[in-house]
Amino acid sequence: MTPYGLETEQRREPLGVGEGLPRLSWKLASERRGAAQSAYRITAAERTADLADPDRLIWDTGRRESADTILVPWDGPVLNSATRYHWRVQVWDETGAEAGAAQSWFETGLLHREDWAATWIGRDPAVLPHVEPPDDDDRPPLESPPLYLRREFHLDRPPARARLYATARGVYEPRLNGVRVGDAELAPGWTEYQRRLHYQTYDVTELLRPGANALAAIVADGWWCGYVGFDPRRPARHYGDQPAFLAQLVVDFADGSRQVVATDGAWGERPGAVRAADLLMGEYVDQRQHVPGWDTAGAPGFLPVAVLDTEPGPLVAEPDHPIRVTLDVPAVDVRRTGPGRYVVDFGQNVVGRLRLTVRGAPRGHRITLRHAEILADGELYVDNLRSAKAIDSYVAAGDGVEVFEPRFTVHGFRYVEVDNLPGELATDDLVARVLHNDMPFTGRFECSDPVVNQLQSNITWGQRGNFVAVPTDCPQRDERLGWLADAQIFAPTASRNADVSAFLARWLRDVVDGQDPQGAFRDVAPVVAMHREAAPAWGDAGVIIPWHLWRVYGDRRVLERSYDAMLAWVRYVHRHNPDLRWRHRTGNSYGDWLQVEASTPRDVLATAYFARSTQLTAEAAEVLGRHDEAAQLRELHAAIRAAFIDSYVGDDGSVDGGTQTAYLLALAFGLLPERLTPAAVGHLAADIEKRDCRLTTGFVGVALLCPVLAEHGRADLAYALLHQEEFPSWGYSIRHGATTIWERWDGWTDHAGFQSPAMNSFNHYSLGSVGDWLYSRVAGIDQAPSSVAYRELLLRPLPGGRLTWARAEQETARGHVACGWSICDGRITVTVAVPPGCTAVLQIPTPDPDSVRENGAPAAGPPGVLGVESYAAGVTLRLTSGRYTVTATAPDVVP
Repeated sequence: MTPYGLETEQRREPLGVGEGLPRLSWKLASERRGAAQSAYRITAAERTADLADPDRLIWDTGRRESADTILVPWDGPVLNSATRYHWRVQVWDETGAEAGAAQSWFETGLLHREDWAATWIGRDPAVLPHVEPPDDDDRPPLESPPLYLRREFHLDRPPARARLYATARGVYEPRLNGVRVGDAELAPGWTEYQRRLHYQTYDVTELLRPGANALAAIVADGWWCGYVGFDPRRPARHYGDQPAFLAQLVVDFADGSRQVVATDGAWGERPGAVRAADLLMGEYVDQRQHVPGWDTAGAPGFLPVAVLDTEPGPLVAEPDHPIRVTLDVPAVDVRRTGPGRYVVDFGQNVVGRLRLTVRGAPRGHRITLRHAEILADGELYVDNLRSAKAIDSYVAAGDGVEVFEPRFTVHGFRYVEVDNLPGELATDDLVARVLHNDMPFTGRFECSDPVVNQLQSNITWGQRGNFVAVPTDCPQRDERLGWLADAQIFAPTASRNADVSAFLARWLRDVVDGQDPQGAFRDVAPVVAMHREAAPAWGDAGVIIPWHLWRVYGDRRVLERSYDAMLAWVRYVHRHNPDLRWRHRTGNSYGDWLQVEASTPRDVLATAYFARSTQLTAEAAEVLGRHDEAAQLRELHAAIRAAFIDSYVGDDGSVDGGTQTAYLLALAFGLLPERLTPAAVGHLAADIEKRDCRLTTGFVGVALLCPVLAEHGRADLAYALLHQEEFPSWGYSIRHGATTIWERWDGWTDHAGFQSPAMNSFNHYSLGSVGDWLYSRVAGIDQAPSSVAYRELLLRPLPGGRLTWARAEQETARGHVACGWSICDGRITVTVAVPPGCTAVLQIPTPDPDSVRENGAPAAGPPGVLGVESYAAGVTLRLTSGRYTVTATAPDVVP
């Protein structure tokens, strides 16, 4: 048994940890059935070699009898700032025998205010007057170009170690001696800047040299003072009126001495090639203005900067994975549409930017790139971008072969129009560069149906495109906000596809910081444009997501940091709705947003979520040992449930409104008397059947649709909806070329064409929340209701529809989990993998319990099988860790 995947604060080998007591995690792998950890020992030292010397360890837990592998808290000595710590974990197996070991490292950031010597610097308008970019309809309508900042310094000997700590009010690219530092994009990202601003840590040891050196940076507006959201006011209304930079280079020498180079009044600034840059509007680059060597020692022409602030402010070490370029997508088709004008198709709706190779452009020749998600009559459809221009322009320097790649903007696009290009454009002259927070993608689902596989691909690409700084609603138009409901609905699917633990935990701090003094969450986080109390299902994300991160990743800290806000939200709703029907203080009350051919009563949806948030807050209180509050919340939940039944549930099991979503909420959230549950399921099924197996659910209901049907014996309808290809359905958009999830079922239809451009995104992950069901039931990977972080697996493959096989795998917090099934010649074969330390209940659907075999032997006999029981639809096997192959007579599968 071997530990692997060692992490500190949910990241591997993080540089710049800001937690004073970081948590350590590892996973386990073994080929042996029944393997489990019985004890561990963690040792730590400041040098790798010292891990083998007991006298030089700074922390040694000794052997601890424990099965814990997830987020084990550091309880060693107080950590120093800017220090690398190496750590090693040794594990013992279930017999008490010594097993494997592995080691990793982390490095602390600047943990204390006194560690910072840097001041905020920016443009001094008295020294460098306002520089207006060329008057051109294709450029972003911005007030001033980005900052080009630089400071020279001298080193009298080679450094032993050097770290750059940097951030910006805006977005920045650091440079050292003419070389870009790191690979983070759009750093420092977007947070509630008044409460928290991230800084990044870079290892720059190899970029320094004895003698003259130059530290430099380009700083653009970004979220700080660029266009954000759909608020028509000038962007400076949100955070500030100009970008700024703060950085500190710490150089350590072999003799223990240190040299610090920090931002201060000695820095200089000058304009550069990037004349304008905005996340929504695009970027304008005039390569004629590029000064070769501007970011190296000896470059002339820099004017003094202004010191804007001597206090660093609320700086926090970046706690999750930065935005990076993660993929390059080549062009698949280039079509000439006029002289020097081309429309390029990348075959996939992506989020990022374009890299264009320009050949033979004369000096001063301007090339324009326009971005769009979809075509209309062969031309780019840009009406749905609203006020976002999404236009990048490049003025050539006349150097023969030039490469244009914007740095401070991001677009959602599948198609690009290249205009005014000299010469011919080849497909290999362009590449789409995909940007998102670089969280590890840890899950995979596939099956025998190509349309369902395309659906899974669309879901994954939607996640990539909208997990940029915050979980956004869409990446293309003038919005791109962190809508809470979208995130809470999609979080279960997101955590199947990728490890979103650090990303969502970091964003939740913005959710909590955005809560008003009365306890109301807001619709979006960070709070921009939407300043009133959140709507039902939107504000409830402040309860649901922390609970989800506890269940999936075992993150107790996120519960601890969110609990008071969770409780305040429930009390806020209760205070304004003492009759326990949530009808007052409902914010914008979006209801089941964008449902089709149905309208769920808003108070039904709101009261269902009031019950759900109260229930989950009670469970969180129990986990945290706040038992009195848990009891009070359970009592409140019971009263809300009774009020829901009394107000909205009929004696025949009907629910007010009679919509699919109304029934789904009542069934999923346990808001029906048990005796009426079958009748409610019947009403739900009847509504679907009368529509020829079409859905009506919007953002809220769609996540519950297939899971509720499958849980209540109507998997046939769940599969019918999954395979539906007529409007409205997932298959309809796929049949019409979708490569991401659309915002609306009717984004484009045969009968009506495009929906209103006022709100019509073609990359919007919410309706892709069915992805969780693909993993949990179609393939079969789930966990028991009382389980945390997949310790107790519930493996329930559900053959159905037109599938002949399906399989999924996940790299969970405890290790690798897999489940898959196939049916051939009347036999079902199920293969599963259970990581060490975990147990599983595996359900094999079969009409013949006696036919069940594990690896060819009767199911009750093989090692690792703890028990075999029959259930209504087959056989249940209780398993220890290991890999298993089970066969049986296949069930009847609905065509």
